[in-house]
Amino acid sequence: MDRSLLVGTALILLGVAPLGCSTSTPARSDAPPSTEKIEAQNQARTATAAVLSRLYAAQPGARQAVEQSAGYAVFRSFGVKVLIAGGGGGHGVAIDNRSGRETFMRMVEVQAGLGFGAKTFDLVWVFKTPEAYQDFITRGIEIGGQATLAAKVDKAGGGLTGAVQISENVWVYQMTESGLAAELTVKGTRYYPDKTLN
Repeated sequence: MDRSLLVGTALILLGVAPLGCSTSTPARSDAPPSTEKIEAQNQARTATAAVLSRLYAAQPGARQAVEQSAGYAVFRSFGVKVLIAGGGGGHGVAIDNRSGRETFMRMVEVQAGLGFGAKTFDLVWVFKTPEAYQDFITRGIEIGGQATLAAKVDKAGGGLTGAVQISENVWVYQMTESGLAAELTVKGTRYYPDKTLN
């Protein structure tokens, strides 16, 4: 039998395609996004627009803070508390103001305290530096359960009145059904990139 025919037969039996005959399937990342993924992304975008509209109505100066920031993130959350334990979760979108690029995010909340009921709330994160924004969309952040975070008056200007300062370059507005909150109540919450939507 011809030597080249033997080599080709051996390669096929081993599951290796001979050179010049590619049988590999495209990587999953090259495939178009599913209908469900596109729908979830669009729902997150719609929620983002609604939350920003509510924030600007409650605190007009916030528009300047958001638009002049390095980036921002908007979350819509739902939480439930039963007796001494509770938890919640939500989805959000982070947007780089320099490039317009979106990063879809998730949040998971675990809280403790006596009570019963359900709550919904919206969050708008404002990142004053590119480094703070990049750190958020790559590593996420976790807010400790013991911190007391109250909104401050923005003495330096920039529209951050009514926002809670998380760190030197990170601020958060929280809105409940009754309006802009004076204290950040979502303690013990972790924020991280959503791999299923990015």
